[in-house]
Amino acid sequence: MGRTIAVIRGDGIGPEIMESAIRVLDALDIGLEYEFVEAGVAAYQATGELLPAATLETIARHKVALKGPLMTPIGGGFSSINVQLRKHFDLYANVRPVITFPDTKARYQDIDLITVRENTEGAYSAEGQTISEDGEIALSMVRNTRHGCERIVRYAFELARRQRRRKITAVHKANIMKTTSGMFLKVAREVATEFPDIAFNEMIVDNTCMQLVMNPHQFDVIVTTNLFGDIISDLCAGLVGGLGLAPGANIGSEIAIFEAVHGSAPDIAGKGVANPCALLLGATQMLSHMGLEDAAIRVRSAIRETLDARDNTTPDLGGSGTTSSFTDALLKRL
Repeated sequence: MGRTIAVIRGDGIGPEIMESAIRVLDALDIGLEYEFVEAGVAAYQATGELLPAATLETIARHKVALKGPLMTPIGGGFSSINVQLRKHFDLYANVRPVITFPDTKARYQDIDLITVRENTEGAYSAEGQTISEDGEIALSMVRNTRHGCERIVRYAFELARRQRRRKITAVHKANIMKTTSGMFLKVAREVATEFPDIAFNEMIVDNTCMQLVMNPHQFDVIVTTNLFGDIISDLCAGLVGGLGLAPGANIGSEIAIFEAVHGSAPDIAGKGVANPCALLLGATQMLSHMGLEDAAIRVRSAIRETLDARDNTTPDLGGSGTTSSFTDALLKRL
């Protein structure tokens, strides 16, 4: 019996890399079917809405979505579509793994770490944003809840246990932000006592950034709040060659949306040279989430073999291949 997922092609390079992902998923022959829905600029041009109700309904019905990069128009009071999706479906866990692949521009070898980022509160909740009449004072409120802190830390520990990982690092700024970051750290320490099989340590965020650059192999799973997680996960992507190899999962209690971490790259849209690897790796996260681990392993192995052979790699990876020719080369190895 087939399983249907919602698919958002996205803006900019989104349709090109999504075509690659669909070709790969079809080649796996695992009975996946797709219901295509619109969001972002394409949806706005067609319906006058960046995130149509029909799109939300389709995602809610299928409970799994694969999403291309979306572009939020700058100015005009538009809020981030990604943030809207996370809030609407309470996708509280943002899971961003980075793994070293061969023949990339990576600074390190043998990197394999995961950032688990709280996705719904903290600095990104955008509450209480005001600016004084004279334009001299800008305010924004940071709000963390015990519930939000506990569920993200627990998710990180349960993920580590499922994947047989050895250590969790809670990243914070509790030395200065004694209430918001202090609550996160206190809850992380409490939850850690329930998982004696997994080592736990804590690290201040600025030191974490330095340590990631100097010795990233000391990390395994990082769990942190929203803003810190966004910054750290991009730093981690830089360790393995950039955002072209960085996928992301947005997980809630019932619904999950999988994506590439990178943006819509309008400067290369339509040129056929976009690297599809980040979205393909996002698709492998989706397959694992759906219990199709063997299929996920097949795709990751094919990506690794294709990169190792430098076969039709895209310009960002130092090659002269196209999105389509790289996908062709990958499919031969699948």
